[in-house]
Amino acid sequence: MFKKLRINLAIHSKWAEINGAMGDLGTYIPIVLALTLAKDLNLGTTLIFTGVYNMVTGAMYGVPMPVQPMKSIAAVAISSADFGIPEVMAAGICTGTIMVLLGITGLMQLVYRLIPLSVVRGIQLSQGLSFAMTAVKYIRKVQNFSKSKSAGSRHWFGLDGLVLAIVCACFIVVINGAGEENEERESNQELGDDMEDQSSRRKRKWKRFMTALPSAFIVFLLGVVLAFIREPKVVRHFVFGPSSFEVVKISRHAWKEGFIKGTIPQLPLSILNSVIAVCKLSYDLFPEKDFSATSVAVTVGLMNLVGCWFGAMPCCHGAGGLAGQYKFGGRSGGCVAILGAAKLILGLVLGSSLVKVLDQFPVGVLGVLLLFAGVELAMAVRDINSKEEVFVMLICTAVSLVGSSAALGFLCGIAVHVLLRLRNLTSFRSCSMIWRQGTP
Repeated sequence: MFKKLRINLAIHSKWAEINGAMGDLGTYIPIVLALTLAKDLNLGTTLIFTGVYNMVTGAMYGVPMPVQPMKSIAAVAISSADFGIPEVMAAGICTGTIMVLLGITGLMQLVYRLIPLSVVRGIQLSQGLSFAMTAVKYIRKVQNFSKSKSAGSRHWFGLDGLVLAIVCACFIVVINGAGEENEERESNQELGDDMEDQSSRRKRKWKRFMTALPSAFIVFLLGVVLAFIREPKVVRHFVFGPSSFEVVKISRHAWKEGFIKGTIPQLPLSILNSVIAVCKLSYDLFPEKDFSATSVAVTVGLMNLVGCWFGAMPCCHGAGGLAGQYKFGGRSGGCVAILGAAKLILGLVLGSSLVKVLDQFPVGVLGVLLLFAGVELAMAVRDINSKEEVFVMLICTAVSLVGSSAALGFLCGIAVHVLLRLRNLTSFRSCSMIWRQGTP
């Protein structure tokens, strides 16, 4: 057991893992900030519990398994005045209970095996493009997270201007390129060249230096510095010590509202993106790691069955977060363990007073981090080769994006996949009958 923990938490490159830990913050910070400002979410408790979740899942799976807010529940809470913290927590507990039941009964593993790859890729592509479009909105428009609305175009210059976001995006592109795969291939070609001259060696050393820079961490650190510059008095609002732990009182009405308005729309997204898409992407990125849809569903459920009673934000895993952390260098459970330790320390030391810093963090910088996470997730579809699979994938993606529902896109993708299979089957039988009739 201890040997497995050491392997899962092994850090091969300290700066790469720290850099990878920043890859999911473009999703995490805006939603947590919005719920804290709009619904008085207990930020300190959320940081402590999500920090523990990060460290536990990193130790269990040995991959940069993200811990993200449940987006549908958060969206309902922000947009509905009568959907408060008790309803949010009730929705999280109900969702968690169903996820645990799907996991321990083996139904989740069965669903994972039956869903066609083209439909999974369609969900991943739609989620990746959705992240990317949200990121562009963060970059171009001033955001009012407490009302989940844009408040006009962003100025070109300033401590949260368009120029800052564009410079950060260009910096990440120059450092990280399109992905690690091409860089490794080029490096191997250069290393295998015996006739390498001095100029080539310099280029290779320069490339190694560039790719070793923790670009996402540098960009995030810049954002933190700018947050303090934008509001120097924010330090006065710091209250040292953790937030008080209190059990959330959930009335019968809150249970009902939480289930109907929160759990029902969240459940398809949790099943498809938090479990099915995560397992598939994990296998693509880390084929040597072996974990089932059952275990992922159970961990999603247990996170909410524990934390939501104390007011911690409902959480799940997510393919976008995994793609973002992998994009920036996360390769082991040590990546999210580092992030979890940072959250835990901040939650214990500063508690909910940290919201003042998050409120001043440049949103355009968060948009840049989210943009690359979305693009990396969307790029997972590049293994789809046949025209039929591409057709199903794009139908699923289009419906998911336009209908704003992964469940609707999933159903349409499954329907098209079944129809194409029936068409191929009937065509095969017709050809077989014609061949038999023509045979003397």
